[in-house]
Amino acid sequence: MLRPATAADFGFIRGLASQPENAPFITDEDEAALAGYLSDPSARLLIWEPAGAPAGFVLWCGLGEPSGAVELRRLALAATGGGQGQVFIRALVDYGFGALDAARVWLDASGENPRAVKVYERAGFTLEGRLRQHWYRPALGRVVDLMLFGMLRAEWEALEPLGSRA
Repeated sequence: MLRPATAADFGFIRGLASQPENAPFITDEDEAALAGYLSDPSARLLIWEPAGAPAGFVLWCGLGEPSGAVELRRLALAATGGGQGQVFIRALVDYGFGALDAARVWLDASGENPRAVKVYERAGFTLEGRLRQHWYRPALGRVVDLMLFGMLRAEWEALEPLGSRA
């Protein structure tokens, strides 16, 4: 379901980052920056393919930190609103704690992105802080609040299987 990205995926990744609904919240990096992640041992750029075709991407950073904390730095879905957000986030969280053996997974979100905040909270992340007027977003032309979310291994282990909620 998650596979390593290649240079052939850069158009897909950049296309998602530049979509009007994503641009205010996701930094669009050029091919050179994306290529750097492919060779960086502390990062992992992956493509999500739940049905054999690219449907999203994720950039993990901070791999190998002594604390065991890993960052979900960037993620996006090709199609939203169809209920895939929870499946996608769960696949990422499971990968972080499973394949990456994380002790803690953390991420941030714009305070002006209520859809992302809701998805992260429903997925089991805890809002750990708000950095007020912290993050300049060129697509918005202003500084926004940055919301910090985290999940510990024990919290992940206690999650109900996806789909078992009524």
